Amino acid sequence: MDYTYGLAMGIHTLAAVVWVGGMFFAHVILRPVLGELEPAQRLGVWRQVLPRFFTFVWISIIGLLATGYGVLLFGFRGGFSGGPSHVDVMQLSGLVMMGLYVQLFFGPWQGFKRAFAAGDFPKTAEYQARIRHIVTINLILGMLTIFIGTVGSLLGT
Repeated sequence: MDYTYGLAMGIHTLAAVVWVGGMFFAHVILRPVLGELEPAQRLGVWRQVLPRFFTFVWISIIGLLATGYGVLLFGFRGGFSGGPSHVDVMQLSGLVMMGLYVQLFFGPWQGFKRAFAAGDFPKTAEYQARIRHIVTINLILGMLTIFIGTVGSLLGT
């Protein structure tokens, strides 16, 4: 029996959960708690937390691309042609999320690190706000993507 499809989907799901779950934790749980700290302390925590999280986002992106396109390239469940429509929606939203993440990582995150290293906390906070806005969009997209992936597979569309 070939377990390739099942293993690929397991890895795909875990990668999505790590990325979206990390954003949920950071945005909904950690951010409000850190809001009670002084700006320098709050930004210092983000400076330590975000690199760790971003490492797992890169790993998740690699896992999502490898398993998602691996499944399509090898023709499982309809492949690129004839597959269920919810897969197309997941693919599009996932690529948008990845694009937003790359923009976040190479844009506001790099500015955040420079401003923080220079001790310019007002500028660091501006970059943090930009990061938060992108994370908010990606969190919403990620949750919708997971929902569509789950419901779409149940409906067989």
